[in-house]
Amino acid sequence: MRHLKAHRKLGRTTEHRMSMLRNLATSLINARDERIITTLPKAKELRPFIERAITLSRRAQSLEGDNVAVEAVHLRRQAATFFHSGNRQQTPSFGRRGAVRAPRTAGVAALKRLFDELGERFKDRPGGYTRIIKLGRRDGDNAEVAIIELVDNRREREALEASSKRAKPGVSGKKSARASKTSAAEGGRRGGKKADKTFEKEETTKARGKGEESIPTPKDSDKAGHGGSRAAKTESTAAEKKDTQ
Repeated sequence: MRHLKAHRKLGRTTEHRMSMLRNLATSLINARDERIITTLPKAKELRPFIERAITLSRRAQSLEGDNVAVEAVHLRRQAATFFHSGNRQQTPSFGRRGAVRAPRTAGVAALKRLFDELGERFKDRPGGYTRIIKLGRRDGDNAEVAIIELVDNRREREALEASSKRAKPGVSGKKSARASKTSAAEGGRRGGKKADKTFEKEETTKARGKGEESIPTPKDSDKAGHGGSRAAKTESTAAEKKDTQ
């Protein structure tokens, strides 16, 4: 019989253990990356603790009927027991009448984020809102350390967006390859990869494929100019020989 063995006691009294789990849940919800590092036994105890609160916020997103507002308040009050309730009913600071109250605790902000953001995110997910990643043992006390994080967090969404952006250039490259193949099939002599590299105009490519003279033929004077100094010398000597004859 496993009486009184439902949870890990973690070497603490009930009050101390519940307060610690509330603090861990508050830190996890309010964390910017939605992840915290703690020991493995604490992470395993925190997982069912925080998932019950997320289930309450998810249930509040699918309420229907006439008493939606009343049921939503009831679910919010139930979820408030998983965090520190704040300091709404605390006495004024230093016992003086009219003194400024201390700011609200992080548990109130965690409860607000739980129902405003996380409930909408996990509306269609029936459980499994957290993930535990083992990190090995830490120096000093040799305790097992682990990361507990929320699923579908900001880092995962950014990674998916980056991977989708990388996949887009490959699709455009395939389209350009198909376009070059079709231009080559039409009869363009300079079509294909060579035309893509030289960036030749479509009119010139079509004219070359049809056999037309799109580029003007160079004149004799232009050809003579390409010969260099040696060609100029040979022309002058040929003219001198004609004059002597």
